[in-house]
Amino acid sequence: MTYERKMELYVNCMKELEKYDTPTISNAIATYPGDPDCLGLYEPHRTNWYTDERMHCLYPDLKPRCGFAVTCVYGIPGMGFSRLGFVDILKAIDDSPKPVILAMKQNMPEEYRRKNAMIGGNMMTAFHQFNVVGVLGDGPARDKEEMASLKVQAMFTGFAAGHGLMPLEAVNVPVSLCSMDIAPGEIIHMDMHGAVKFPAQYLPEVLAHTKKIAERDIERQKRIMESGDPAEIANMMKGIYPNS
Repeated sequence: MTYERKMELYVNCMKELEKYDTPTISNAIATYPGDPDCLGLYEPHRTNWYTDERMHCLYPDLKPRCGFAVTCVYGIPGMGFSRLGFVDILKAIDDSPKPVILAMKQNMPEEYRRKNAMIGGNMMTAFHQFNVVGVLGDGPARDKEEMASLKVQAMFTGFAAGHGLMPLEAVNVPVSLCSMDIAPGEIIHMDMHGAVKFPAQYLPEVLAHTKKIAERDIERQKRIMESGDPAEIANMMKGIYPNS
């Protein structure tokens, strides 16, 4: 398969995955390794493959977003490194397959990170110009209303009114954001529940298994709604929860 054909396949798979929520995607990836419809790409408990409760969705009414990961790391002044700048992030996004989800890491002490708004209206507008469909970071954001019209999904730890100087330390290196480890080029799927990642080569399989799980869940819930028998309902739940 040519690179162009593979990218076309991947993009089509991502568009289809945007029809499903992140919990369903996670079920296909690793949540229930004993389920034949779960790919089991990760050990579900000790591997950092999805975000935790610290990550908050800024625009829960937007539909899910799926894209190729581009990463960057911001630090604090005084480390003597000034080689990189904002243009290097834009170049990395421009060079990446599209669509892109940008993962922004704050490499700074907690007392700075918690009050340092990582993104606002100007930065998000620039990212939007290069087909970024989602941005997530392990610090706060600002300018929520300014960014809303761009329809770029955003996930951050909260909001802060301001920020200080933020020198760029690295672009396209592995980062960890709120319990999710991300490597450049991986696939990120994000919505109001959080974000989940997986290697790009599994896109067709993740899509196929997600469809199976979604269809199965609809049918199971329909049968549960039609039953009033505890034993019968518990039997329907076998394989989902321990001791069910």
